Amino acid sequence: MTSVRLDKWLWAARFFKTRTLAARACELGRVQLHGQPVKPARDVRVDDMLAVRTDSGEFEVQVLGLSEVRGPATVAQALYRETGASRERRQQLAEQRKGMAAFEPAPESRPSKRDRRQLSRLRGRS
Repeated sequence: MTSVRLDKWLWAARFFKTRTLAARACELGRVQLHGQPVKPARDVRVDDMLAVRTDSGEFEVQVLGLSEVRGPATVAQALYRETGASRERRQQLAEQRKGMAAFEPAPESRPSKRDRRQLSRLRGRS
């Protein structure tokens, strides 16, 4: 196997829970190959450089292996290598988030039913 569809590889490498989510991220421009946005059907090869933006952060990875099936996490981690700069940037952002938690006051109690309804309206969920 010399290449694999990008959405399959992202799913197999456990960046996304489903292939549908991986394909959607590609369509929204959250995945780049060599600095260019790509479509889900684009082929990925060994030694390609990917920039992947997920809920947990931004990853810059080099493709080390190919797989079309989702396996254990240890196998998935062997499919790529994250760059040092990417790893440092994610750690700095995590430390900043931890630091900001100290400035946010803790809620006095759980939200009431009325409070939950107001939050839902505020977020646009009726």
